[in-house]
Amino acid sequence: MPDGYSGQEGDLPPMAMVDMPGYGYAQAPKDHVDAWTKLVFDYLRGRATLKRVYVLIDSRHGIKKNDDEVLDLLDKAAVSYQIVLTKTDKIKEPAVPKLLAETTEKIRKRPAAFPLVLSTSSEKGKGLDELRAAIVQTVTE
Repeated sequence: MPDGYSGQEGDLPPMAMVDMPGYGYAQAPKDHVDAWTKLVFDYLRGRATLKRVYVLIDSRHGIKKNDDEVLDLLDKAAVSYQIVLTKTDKIKEPAVPKLLAETTEKIRKRPAAFPLVLSTSSEKGKGLDELRAAIVQTVTE
């Protein structure tokens, strides 16, 4: 914990980013992945100061069954989340708008989903400015 942080809500920094362990393709025994998943959702549940969770989805695979399960849990816990499609440089350029539209449609009726789906490529630097802007906007709302 940072120096001077007492754990009280008034002591929180203006923004904190937490990189949570992945739940999809972790190379670990199932019981370890299950324990990480429980830890993640125990962390997320009931955090009044939590503004939004950014769920990273590999664009080569789209939303898979285990992603749907995570989104169900976030919806149930009423935790706002936004989908970020990653590795868009790994699929053909014309497929990106189609994937964005399909993903937007898949989350359209989800109660906690932020409606704008972002697409990124860290390798090519695409979409990173939009992601940064979305994070800043979320923090300043």
